[in-house]
Amino acid sequence: MMDLKQHLKTSIEKAVEKSGLVEEVPPVKVEVPKDKANGDFSTNIAMVLTKQAKRNPREIAQAVIDNLDKDGAQVKSVDIAGPGFINFKMEEASLTGIIAKVLEEKERFGSTVRENAEKILIEFVSANPTGDLHIGHARNASVGDTLSNVMAFAGYDVEREYYINDAGNQIHNLALSIEARYLEALGQELDMPEDGYNGRDIKVIGEKLAKESPEYADQPHEARVAKFRQLGVDYEMEKLRQDLSDFNVHFDNWFSETSLYEKGEVEEALGKMTDNGYTFEEDEALWLRTTDFGDDKDRVLRKSDGTYTYLMPDIAYHYDKVERGFDRLINLFGADHHGYIKRLKGSLGALGEDPETLEIQIMQMVRLIENGEEVKMSKRTGKAITLRDIIEMIGVDASRYFLAMRSPDTHFDFDLELAKSESSDNPVYYAQYAHARICSILRQAKERGYDVDGGVNVDVIVNDQALELLKKLGGFPDVVQGAADSRATNRIPNYIQELAGLFHKFYNADKVLTDDKEKTLAYLAMIEAVRQTLENALGLIGVSAPERM
Repeated sequence: MMDLKQHLKTSIEKAVEKSGLVEEVPPVKVEVPKDKANGDFSTNIAMVLTKQAKRNPREIAQAVIDNLDKDGAQVKSVDIAGPGFINFKMEEASLTGIIAKVLEEKERFGSTVRENAEKILIEFVSANPTGDLHIGHARNASVGDTLSNVMAFAGYDVEREYYINDAGNQIHNLALSIEARYLEALGQELDMPEDGYNGRDIKVIGEKLAKESPEYADQPHEARVAKFRQLGVDYEMEKLRQDLSDFNVHFDNWFSETSLYEKGEVEEALGKMTDNGYTFEEDEALWLRTTDFGDDKDRVLRKSDGTYTYLMPDIAYHYDKVERGFDRLINLFGADHHGYIKRLKGSLGALGEDPETLEIQIMQMVRLIENGEEVKMSKRTGKAITLRDIIEMIGVDASRYFLAMRSPDTHFDFDLELAKSESSDNPVYYAQYAHARICSILRQAKERGYDVDGGVNVDVIVNDQALELLKKLGGFPDVVQGAADSRATNRIPNYIQELAGLFHKFYNADKVLTDDKEKTLAYLAMIEAVRQTLENALGLIGVSAPERM
């Protein structure tokens, strides 16, 4: 629990200072032991101090214990284990105190308020508006939205952004593809460009335009393509927005690549890098000296034909982010963008900014598994599995939970059968069932006339399973902070599983509703605190907390 753990940490620091072992006390690390036989908390400070204090770690540990204010730290017992670990068993009252904190803070329990919070821009998904979002985009959306939720909950000032690639060759080919389908619908022979898009969407758009606006056929080719370009982007983006909204993912900003050219920001960024001495001409092309920032080779910004490479607008976009006043930029990129990291960070350096302002998280691949076999095609359409397919197959909750469960830098096999199952093996079902079970108990308690809004004596909670549950409950703020600071979103579903597991274990070991009114009221207050924490944690990963299942 954050307050108790922090209080113990401070008490240990004071004990080290009082012992006179060292002139300057280093940061003290307090952990929850994996084996509960080792107590509630443990510290390795004695081993950390060995070199500085020039004494045996067990002697140092004893000196720390001798100078520890056990009563003030709410420590029941303390012992030395192994080479010099100090293990602490806390007073029961210190553990039960978390209940009042949760019930008071409610939906804000686990959150942090920071003064002058760091301003963070998180860019994620940013798929080209040329087709449907696929399973890789789904993982990016789930992790990106969870990271945004977690960092905001931990007190950072967070904005979410989707970068719309509505300029460049791919969008030109999209417009040409729509034109080909448009003219085909008007009776001309299909003349699809070599790198054109053959998806059903393009045919639908072409046929719709032919029916509603046949007069475009009389316009010059360039004017028609410019019109179809915007219509195509608008159509595809509306579909992407809807799919993301249905996936419980919403953005603060939708940033258009085209706007960079319209506002002259591409030329401005290029001029700044040139003024800073990081560009040079060779083979009639303009290059950026990214090798000055650790890249394996320099990169072309403007080709010999005068057109920009895809890197140049990306540099201008990140320059725009910095100019908007963000302290930190976080990008979630697909697995194929690994080589892009150094050149993009280097470009910030060339602009005169700190390259470390930019963090790039690479999202590894997801494989869909059904009955032990990899699923690559949708049974409905015969094409690649889309985000929409996943939502329809297993729902938003299971999709969001499973895609947030693993560290994004690891490959992930998504077991569809497991995600659909209603069993304790299904992690999202297991977690949601814990919440629904608590709601059921609380409803029964209300029917029997119990009311936990008044004062409750929680000191009667002495059951081992209940105390373990409380210890886990109190650790939630630390988990949120750790997940935010290390960008490790998978820590939240991991915590949910552990909390749900400890609740189920408690429920199976002891009854909540009994003839002992005092104990019943204490347990009701405790499980309401567990319910609230589960709801808060599930909300961070965009998953609902059902009251009935």
